[in-house]
Amino acid sequence: MNLLKESDVVDYKVDDALVLVIYVPRATREIRPVYINDNLMGGTYKRNFEGDYHCTPREVKAMLRDQADESPDMKVLEDQSIEDLDKDSIKLYRVSYDVRHEGAAWTKLTDEEFLVKIGAASKKTSDKKIHPTAAGLLMFGQEYLITTEFPEYFLDYREKLDPTIRWTDRVQTQSGEFSGNVFDFYTRVHRKLTANFKVPFKLENGVRVDDTPKHKSVREALANALVNADYFQGWSVVIEHYPDRIIMANPGTIIPGKAQMLKGGISEPRNKNLFKMFNLIGVGEHAGSGVPDIYDVWKTEGLMEPTVEEQFGADGPDRTTLTLPLVDVNHAISGVGPEKGPEKGPEKVESKHDEIDRRLKDVFEIIKGDLGISRPQIMMKLNYTERQVRNSIDSLKREGYIHHEGPAKGGKWVVDKEYIQ
Repeated sequence: MNLLKESDVVDYKVDDALVLVIYVPRATREIRPVYINDNLMGGTYKRNFEGDYHCTPREVKAMLRDQADESPDMKVLEDQSIEDLDKDSIKLYRVSYDVRHEGAAWTKLTDEEFLVKIGAASKKTSDKKIHPTAAGLLMFGQEYLITTEFPEYFLDYREKLDPTIRWTDRVQTQSGEFSGNVFDFYTRVHRKLTANFKVPFKLENGVRVDDTPKHKSVREALANALVNADYFQGWSVVIEHYPDRIIMANPGTIIPGKAQMLKGGISEPRNKNLFKMFNLIGVGEHAGSGVPDIYDVWKTEGLMEPTVEEQFGADGPDRTTLTLPLVDVNHAISGVGPEKGPEKGPEKVESKHDEIDRRLKDVFEIIKGDLGISRPQIMMKLNYTERQVRNSIDSLKREGYIHHEGPAKGGKWVVDKEYIQ
């Protein structure tokens, strides 16, 4: 597949040398995977900004799923019944829908009719019965039934607001404490993420408004992680909540590409039916402006700029990570903890130097414990971005703490004897 245009190749004269700069554009989802030697499974390669690596069959299958016009969540599940869906989840969703669409025709439908209209169920021609779609099962099903269709399905919220405690709170879909479906996870986690956000006193039509652009942005970001997750990948959706940041990571890369997502204007969710269902209750932007809007809100709030990282690697599934800092540009906590500043509560904002120092120690300790560990594995274990891990490793190498022997794949780390203990 030749993706290059004339404008993608530029030549420069540098002293007496001619330098060719070739920009290789990202292939669109419709033509991925790009492979060589007529060998789809054995000849597909992917760039990870450091070089090309051979894609595993799992990664090739993920690209084939993304290639289809019908997203995987549109599949009708003949072995499932809508009776298997969680009635409380459906009831709560319909309340949200009815509030937003008061008096609309769909508010008067039966549950079965309503589920068909929103894409959560469909009639199968083979038996003339209504069955859940994959999206309906994800959104409203019971966890034990969801995993029969999506064996790797797992959603995990980890709250780490006190550094002396492993988790100050946790919500995960295998706990048995709730249905374990996407909608129930979303409603629980959104409340926890925004519980300490400041809400200015504001009235609309005599009713206090407890929503702000910051609340909406976190809502959008959480839904974005859930509707763009590749639920067939061997890695979970992980939401981590710290005093100074929120990290949202989901399996699968960004279908239109990171650059296009940051620019906005194109909406290509991985799970179109899930996206539709969130959009019907006022969450999600059809215009593809969700992420740019989040950046604008963070800038308006005076907070440090969010970051988006895509992880490509043969050592684990692809994933996308969005980090939302909760510290302003002067490193003062905004919207979290005591109103008068961090000095009144247990949270202490790290200086930039302390934060980098902590990362160095974390990366060093994990390398000491596993000399064969790869950088993508370090990223996954610590939930640090590719840039943070790379910078930490470069600093450790520069200071003589570690060096790497052997090839990038299959080599090992060597720790200076002085620092082994």
